[in-house]
Amino acid sequence: MFRSFFPNPKWFFLSLITWLIINLFLWNSGGSHWGEFLGLPKGYANLELPIGVSRFWSLSFIWFYLWFFISTSIFAGFWHLKSDNRWQRWSVWGSSFILFNIWFGVQVSVVINAWYQPFYNLIQNMLENGGGDIKELYMGTITFLLIALVAVTLAVINSFFTSHYVFRWRTAMNEYYTKHWQELRHVEGASQRVQEDTMRFATILEDLGVNFIKAIMVLIAFLPILFELSKQVTELPLVGNIDHSLVWAAIIWAIFGTVLLMLVGIKLPGLQFNNQRVEAAYRKELVYGEDHEQRAQPKTLKALFGSVRQNYFRLYFHYTYFNLASIWYIQLDILFSLFVLFPSIAAGKMTLGLITQITNVFDQVRQSFQYLINSWKTIIELLSIHKRLKAFESILDK
Repeated sequence: MFRSFFPNPKWFFLSLITWLIINLFLWNSGGSHWGEFLGLPKGYANLELPIGVSRFWSLSFIWFYLWFFISTSIFAGFWHLKSDNRWQRWSVWGSSFILFNIWFGVQVSVVINAWYQPFYNLIQNMLENGGGDIKELYMGTITFLLIALVAVTLAVINSFFTSHYVFRWRTAMNEYYTKHWQELRHVEGASQRVQEDTMRFATILEDLGVNFIKAIMVLIAFLPILFELSKQVTELPLVGNIDHSLVWAAIIWAIFGTVLLMLVGIKLPGLQFNNQRVEAAYRKELVYGEDHEQRAQPKTLKALFGSVRQNYFRLYFHYTYFNLASIWYIQLDILFSLFVLFPSIAAGKMTLGLITQITNVFDQVRQSFQYLINSWKTIIELLSIHKRLKAFESILDK
């Protein structure tokens, strides 16, 4: 699954994590100012960033783009010398490009969040003062549309590139398995695992990986903002006064939901794996029956389909209470970010712009903490596919 596409997977991912930690440490230890040594104006990193698309070509951002390219080049050059995997241009440079797009998408969210407070405060002031200059509303709307234009364009480019990235990964797995087809073809459902599971595995893992990295980057970007905004929300419902109230509310609520869904969905991965096994056995007998008259007899097919039915009925039962818990949590989650602000709103400490900004930041942080909740069904499917491919590869390991 991994060795076909990534150079020496174990050491590759360990080195990637180490290299990311080193870069984060250097950047936050003063690296964001090192552009001055290359000729950028002194103090450029301390300038207030504009609210608009011009932020993306400000000096701080230009220096980060250069830093990211140099760092990626060093990492890719190291693995070029250490490995001759023919797919590593895609697995190294391709992964870096996707990582950059995730970071950029988070920065778009940060810019939009900064736009919320002044724009909605402008609306509130106009409502309270009996009107204002309509041009300001138009300009604020245009600012948002330009930011959205950049975000949408990048998202389309990233979607196109990711599709090719996933198919290259599938191609690498396909080449690896077909090369050893003589040893693998006797495994039950071998054709399905090569033809279908490889694509699903690459697609799901890429999707989960992207969302996980995005969740981490959102926390890095928005947690400091939420800490600052928490100073204006010192009281929580049912709890009272507490320091860093919004941060604690987001963490505790996310932990509660994660533990809840993990407990109610604990049986689902095994049932999904077993579901593919009984489906493969039934399908295989039908395929044999196309060429051999003595195969696929009614009695045999009835027994095989009985196993399929039994497993599906068990899945339906366990998914019923899992979906019940999941839907109820999601419905409550919609109101939670506003619920925590009730004491401050009732005390008259909030403006419309501040409420909008806080709820947006709070939702971003809360949803990042809820990564497992939002991805649990997909994780269940991935675990099932991984079990099948792992059993498939065990033949070659032996």
